[in-house]
Amino acid sequence: MRILTGIQPSGALHLGNYFGAMRPAIELQQQGEAFYFIADYHSMTSLTDAKLRRQYTLDVALDFLACGLDPARCVFWVQSDVPEVTELAWLLSTVTPMGLLERCHSFKDKVAKLGDGEIGSVNHGLFAYPVLMAADILLFDSNVVPVGKDQKQHLEVTRDIAGKFNQQYGQTFVIPEPRIREEGAAVPGLDGQKMSKSYGNTIELFGEEKATRKKIMGIVMDSRTPAEPKPDADKNLAIQLLKLVAPTEVATDYENRLRAGGLGYGDLKKTLFENYWQHFAAARARRAELAANQDYVRQILRDGAEKARAVATKVLQRAKSASGLG
Repeated sequence: MRILTGIQPSGALHLGNYFGAMRPAIELQQQGEAFYFIADYHSMTSLTDAKLRRQYTLDVALDFLACGLDPARCVFWVQSDVPEVTELAWLLSTVTPMGLLERCHSFKDKVAKLGDGEIGSVNHGLFAYPVLMAADILLFDSNVVPVGKDQKQHLEVTRDIAGKFNQQYGQTFVIPEPRIREEGAAVPGLDGQKMSKSYGNTIELFGEEKATRKKIMGIVMDSRTPAEPKPDADKNLAIQLLKLVAPTEVATDYENRLRAGGLGYGDLKKTLFENYWQHFAAARARRAELAANQDYVRQILRDGAEKARAVATKVLQRAKSASGLG
């Protein structure tokens, strides 16, 4: 079973990324042949700073390796180091109906936020994003693709495109199956909304200690006094985050104390920070080691790209031969 996962280098990774995608992806190393890529081509639809793209790409590599990605058990590379993906995207685009892309949520949501006179500013990359995503998946004969609920439609589009190509040119591509991530898919941010860089409500995985402490201690709570019982303690934002980073017995104890009354919000947030800091202590130390040896990290990515291309060239040639290009 070949499993494929990609992540965009669009900024510092945070707790939502980790619990919603990174940790489940890393655990898949034990379940099959795991392929992981850093989707720098995809980042171009929204990020236009070349220097930042290079930095974010390296940061994603450091973060994943620090959190347990094992290059001996998987294939790990940067998307643009496997140029076959863009060639396959063109082949796939010739069998992809415009209406299929117009119905995609990422495009519709962007258009909905714009006025009538601004729709023309939406770039082709955003519109064609699902075709490139299909190429990412189909280029490696992927059997299983773990996706969040927000990406489920794009995986369905991939299946549709593969089916249309197979129908047009004969059996060429493996039809991938989605594995929908449920647990951890909606990690709350500092404002209670889903944690997201676009909302500015994140807790970074490897943020600076003082700044992260300030963020956590600044979480807004209600006006009830410490002595008042909180029967809705399970809905408290700090409790929800504590359950992610603290041992179960610690989180349960603090939830019960908050529910009974007598626990101050300041003490709760202090405990949240301490457990967050401890939870990622080993990964933080590992990341510092990797950051001091970036040549080693880049070699891992080069080796991964070489392994990925060994698969990609065969699949691309299969598609080209089927469609009369070689």
